[in-house]
Amino acid sequence: MKEEEVILVNQNDEQIGTMPKMEAHEKAKLHRAFSVFILNEHGEMMLQQRASEKYHSPLLWTNTCCSHQRVGETNIEAGKRRLKEEMGFSTDLKELFSFIYKAPFDNGLTEHELDHVMLGYYNNPPDINPEEVGDWKWMSPNAVKQDIAENPANYTVWFKIIFEKFYEHLLSNIDTR
Repeated sequence: MKEEEVILVNQNDEQIGTMPKMEAHEKAKLHRAFSVFILNEHGEMMLQQRASEKYHSPLLWTNTCCSHQRVGETNIEAGKRRLKEEMGFSTDLKELFSFIYKAPFDNGLTEHELDHVMLGYYNNPPDINPEEVGDWKWMSPNAVKQDIAENPANYTVWFKIIFEKFYEHLLSNIDTR
């Protein structure tokens, strides 16, 4: 099976090439990515725990889903595709903002991503893909913020970075309950 390619971009999110995903993470190349946050009618966030078999950050908690766009795929199309693949449901998504971050892992890989953060709403339990997701739960943004402060090792490196920006967005745009 051919390894998934990521879209290499410049600081302006203009495509400058593609590269196998693992190579991009080994070389810390800036590439396009997305992060999906799902809220329910109570303002709680759906978090996922990464499956134990994941090659990095296994069993850590993170946002509802995240991945990389494919060539020719819009950010929203990519978010909807991965949401269905990982969490087993579909819902409308809205792109909120994008930003660049760089996060090295203990295994020598580095996430260097121009991340498009999206929001959707859903009220039912997901139908998780056990190859991708170990568990899931609803938590209020305030509870997530407090738990990250008290138990940072329980969360993925990128989620801690992205959550801060998402939380700021919620405070200025949505009731966080």
